[in-house]
Amino acid sequence: QVQVVESGGGLVQPGGSLRLSCAASGSIFSSYYMGWYRQAPGRSREWVSTISSTYTTGYADSVKGRFTISRDNAKNTVYLEMNSLKPEDTAVYYCWVKRGIDQYWGQGTQVTVSS
Repeated sequence: QVQVVESGGGLVQPGGSLRLSCAASGSIFSSYYMGWYRQAPGRSREWVSTISSTYTTGYADSVKGRFTISRDNAKNTVYLEMNSLKPEDTAVYYCWVKRGIDQYWGQGTQVTVSS
């Protein structure tokens, strides 16, 4: 079992920035495939970004150029740096971990972009 804990959400004005963190347990963190999803009210969960064990990254078109995913294997942590935030980025952001054939989710952290 992998424990996944997100942090860093909050309220920010349009154009602002936030950094989300996700800590995952396990001694083989470096082999995990990790990512972020989000779910806005009334909408289904959507993919935001992923990073592989070899640091290959991918982004949804809606966040490309504004969000940056990274990982620190020494801290068992993955980050999502979010810049130029828009009201439509408002959602609960979930960290996703894939270890082999198993998948794990965090409890989610709320991001609200509003003036």
